Amino acid sequence: MKSLRLPLALTQAGMLAERLLRAFWPVLSIVMAVLAALMLGLHELAPIEVVWVLGVIASLATLWFTFRGARRFRWPRRAEALARLDETLPGRPIQALFDNQAIGAGDAASAAVWRAHQARMAARAAQARAVRPDLQLARRDPYALRYVALLALLVGLLFGSIWRVGSITQMTPGATPVAGGPSWEGWAEPPRYTGLPTLYLNDITDDELRLPENSKITLRFYGEIGALTLAETVSGRTGEVPSASDPQQDFTVTRNGTLRIDGPGGHEWKVSVIRDAAPVIGITGPAEVAAEGAMSLPFRARDDYGVVSGQAVIDLDMDQIKRRYGLAVAPEPREPITIDLPMPITGERKDFNEKLIEDFSKHPWANLPVIITLSAMDAAGQKGMSEPYATPLPARRFFDPLAAAIAEQRRDLLWSRENAARVAQVLRAISYRPDEVFRSQTAYLRLRVVLRRLENYTAHGLTVAERDEVAEALWTLAMLLEEGDLSDALERLRRAQERLTEAMKNGASDQEIAELMQELREATDNYLRQLSRQARENGEENDQNSPSENSLEMTQDDLQRMMDRIQELMEQGRMAEAQQALQELQQMMENMRVTQGQGQSGPSDGQRAMDGLADTLRNQQGLSDQAFRDLQEQFSPGSGIGQSEQNQGRNGGQGRGQSHEGQQGQGGGEGNAQQGTPGQQPGEGSLADRQQTLRHELERQQGNLPGAGTPEGDAARDALDRAGRAMDGAEEALRQDDLAEAIDKQSEAIEALREGLRSLGEAMAQESRQGQPGQGMAEGGAQGSARDPLGRDAGANGAVGSDQGMLQGEDVYRRARDLLDEIRRRSGEGTRPPVELDYLRRLLDRF
Repeated sequence: MKSLRLPLALTQAGMLAERLLRAFWPVLSIVMAVLAALMLGLHELAPIEVVWVLGVIASLATLWFTFRGARRFRWPRRAEALARLDETLPGRPIQALFDNQAIGAGDAASAAVWRAHQARMAARAAQARAVRPDLQLARRDPYALRYVALLALLVGLLFGSIWRVGSITQMTPGATPVAGGPSWEGWAEPPRYTGLPTLYLNDITDDELRLPENSKITLRFYGEIGALTLAETVSGRTGEVPSASDPQQDFTVTRNGTLRIDGPGGHEWKVSVIRDAAPVIGITGPAEVAAEGAMSLPFRARDDYGVVSGQAVIDLDMDQIKRRYGLAVAPEPREPITIDLPMPITGERKDFNEKLIEDFSKHPWANLPVIITLSAMDAAGQKGMSEPYATPLPARRFFDPLAAAIAEQRRDLLWSRENAARVAQVLRAISYRPDEVFRSQTAYLRLRVVLRRLENYTAHGLTVAERDEVAEALWTLAMLLEEGDLSDALERLRRAQERLTEAMKNGASDQEIAELMQELREATDNYLRQLSRQARENGEENDQNSPSENSLEMTQDDLQRMMDRIQELMEQGRMAEAQQALQELQQMMENMRVTQGQGQSGPSDGQRAMDGLADTLRNQQGLSDQAFRDLQEQFSPGSGIGQSEQNQGRNGGQGRGQSHEGQQGQGGGEGNAQQGTPGQQPGEGSLADRQQTLRHELERQQGNLPGAGTPEGDAARDALDRAGRAMDGAEEALRQDDLAEAIDKQSEAIEALREGLRSLGEAMAQESRQGQPGQGMAEGGAQGSARDPLGRDAGANGAVGSDQGMLQGEDVYRRARDLLDEIRRRSGEGTRPPVELDYLRRLLDRF
C-alpha cells in the first residue's frame, strides 16, 4: 500500500539508527573524548610519550569496539520493519492484508465477508504512523560515559580550538614542519574576579593592549623550534626564565611594557596594565541606637571589581574615658570587638551602601567611648581601611534610675573583678530601704539573691565564670526594673509616662522617642479598657441622658493629636514645652472616668462569677505578698518592708477589711483571706491553711461558672484548673517551709486566675452577642449609649476601640525600615542555617 511507504521507511530508518547506536556507541564515545582532548590542547601539556601511549590505547579500543559492533550489527530488513509497525496497530492489520482465505473461497457469501474484512484491515493499516526508535542505552552504559564524552566535546568546541587537532601530527619524532610554516597561538586571561573574558591574541591587530593587573598570558609555538621566539618586559621575571623559543610560554602581567613575538607571523604589543585599586570604605553617618539597644551604623564601600568581605573593629578609647568610680581601676584586658560587615545579597558589590546593625547592650564597653574602624577586602587580597570613628558605643539606655544604677554596677564588675567588693557594697546600700526604691518585691528579692551570691564568690576568689554569672543576673534584674512586669493598666500607664519623662531629661534620640511614644499609646489604650471593664463590673451608673459636669470626655482624635504634639515637640528639642504637654495629658488621664449608659437591673450569674473570681485573685495576691514578706524577714530581719504602708496599698486586700492594729503586713494578708472565705477570721491558721481554704473556695466557684460548651468557657475552666493545681503546689511548699517555691507557685496561680477572668469575660460577651440574657448582661439592658472617655461606643463585651489599625503615618515607614534592617543584619550572619539564609534572601529580593 502506498500509504505505508513513508511510515515503513521511517520505521526502518529508526531501527537502523537504533542498531548502529547500540553497536557502536563505545566507538562514538572514544572519538568524542579524543577530539575534546585535542581541541582543549591537553596533548600539548603532557609529555610526548604519554600522548603516544594514550593514542595507542585509544586506537586499539576503537578497533576492538568497531570489530565487536560490526559482528553484532544486523541491517534491519523490510519484514522486520513491517512487523514492528504492525505491532502498534490493533488487530495486526498489515499481517492480515497478506493472509489468504483458507476455506470457503468458492462461496460468494464467504468471499464477500473476506473482502469486507480485508477492507477494514486496509483502513486500519492506512492509519499507521512511524514507530519511534528506542535509543535508550542505560542498560548498556550504566555510568553514562557517552554523555561525559559528549559534554567534553561541547566544552572543547566552546573553549578550545578546532585547529589544535591538526597539531597532533607535529608530535611525531622527527616530524617535519607543516606546509604553512611556523605558527603561534596566544591567550590573555584576566583574573576571574574581574569578570572579564579571555582575549585571543591572534585576533588583536592593534598595537595597544590594555590588560588587568595579574592577567595570565599563554602562548603556544608550532612548527620548527626556534623559528618563533618571545620577548617581553611585562612579567618582571628574574632568575631562571624559560627559553624564549620554548613551544609553551606562560607568565603573568604585573607592569607596563612590551610583548613581542619574533618570527614568521609575529606581532608586537605595547601593554598597559590596569591597576587593581584597593577597596574604599567609609562611615556615612552617625551611629544610631534603637530603643531596644541595637546599634545602626551606615557605611559605604566601593571597589573597581567588587568588595568580597569587610570587618568592623571596635576598640576602647582609653583617652576619652572619665576614670572615676568603678572605672578608676585598671581594666582587665579584652580583645577588640571584631564583627563581619553585612554584604549585599543581590546586585553588584562595586559600590553600595549598607548598615551595620548589632546589639552591644550587654558588652562591658556599652555606652563607653570607643573607636570604630571599618575595613573592606577585594578578591585580590587588598584591604582598604576607613578613618577611625570616635563615638560612645551605642547600646541600650536605661531610663529607670534604679535599672540604670544596676546596669552601671554590672559594667563596673565586668570592667575589673577588683570592683567586686565595691559593687557588693553599692548593691547593699541600694537594698537598705527597699520600700522606697523597689516597685516590685520580686525584683528586690532577686537583688538580695544576687548580692549574697556575689559576696560569697568574692570571699572565695571571684573567677571569670562566676563574674559572668553574676553579670548576667544583674542584667536580667535591670531589664526587669526597666521593662517591668506590670499587669495593672494604670501602673503601666504611669510607668510609660515616667519613662518618657526620663527620656526628656536624658536627651533621648528620635528613634527612642518614637518607641516610648508608641509604648505610651498602647498603655493609654489598655488603661481605657481597664476603666471601662471596672465600671461595668462595679455597676456604676451615670445620668441617663448626659455625662456629669465633672466628668471629662475626649475623642480618640483629640488624644492622638495631643500625643503627636508631644512627640513633635520632643523631636524639635523643645523639651520644656513637651514636658508641660505631657503633664497636662497625665492630669486629664487621672481625672478621666467612664460614662455609662442605661443602668442594669442587677448583677447576673455571670457577673457574680466574675466578681467572685476577682475576689479570689485579690486574696491570692495578698497571700502571696504575705509569703514574700515572711521570706524577706529570713534574709534581712527587721528591714521594715513588711510593715510599710506603701506596700500595704499594693496588697490583694486593697485596704478593704484590713486591720491597722498590730502588724499591717499580717493584717493585710488576713483581711484578704477573710474576704475570700466569710468564715475565716483574721489570725486563724497558718499560711498553708489559708492557702487550702482559698483552694476550696476556687473549687466552689468553678462549679458555678457560666459559658459551658463554648470555646471561651472551656478556656476559662482550663485556666482555673491550672490555678487550682498551682495552689495545691503552693500549699505543699508552705507546709514544707519552702517559701521561695511557694511564691513561684502562687505567681502561677495568679497568672492562671487572670487568664481565667479574661476567658470568662469573652465567654459572657459571646453569649450576650448571641442574645442569651442572664450571662454577663441583664435581659433588656440597654448599652447603645455607653461610651468611654474618648467618646467611643462600647462593644457588647465592654471593649473599646475600633478595627482600624492604630499604626498610622510615619510610624508605618519607621517600622518597615526597622524590619528591613533586621532582615539584612540576620542575612549577613554566616552562622545561621542555610534554610534560614535562603528565606531571608528571598525576603530581600521581594521587598
